[in-house]
Amino acid sequence: MEAAMAKTEPSRCNLTALRKATRRVSQLYDQVLATSGLRGTQRAILVYIRRSGAPTMGELAAALVLDRTALNHNLKPLARDGLLTISVDKNDRRSRLVRLTKRGEARLDESQASWREAQERFESAFGAKQAADLRQTLELIAALEFGERAADLPAS
Repeated sequence: MEAAMAKTEPSRCNLTALRKATRRVSQLYDQVLATSGLRGTQRAILVYIRRSGAPTMGELAAALVLDRTALNHNLKPLARDGLLTISVDKNDRRSRLVRLTKRGEARLDESQASWREAQERFESAFGAKQAADLRQTLELIAALEFGERAADLPAS
């Protein structure tokens, strides 16, 4: 009886619910983007680099809400495939700049139709307004700081 209830009762764990939803949406985007040779996470990184010009590794990590180890792990195959370069910042030798290559620009352009298809499939299943509301909510969540404990917050 408890096993059956566990399947139908929504989780009270925010992390579990977010991860399950993220995996499901990632599966959709990865499947549709497969013909471009990019995964959804890789495309998102390339898009951010394109929009930013030549972000530092620190800026890129902060924007993508990744620690530097995870960022390096994600950048290695993109650099190996010639889609981006990582170079020393001439103004601050401690910093590394990430830039798209011509090949990276082309791959991003080639993936646009597939990305649009994934967007349309998601919005068709979920609803365009709900998708817009979800993006707004997720941006808010990504911007939150969780360092304070509830007991430390002032009473309303």
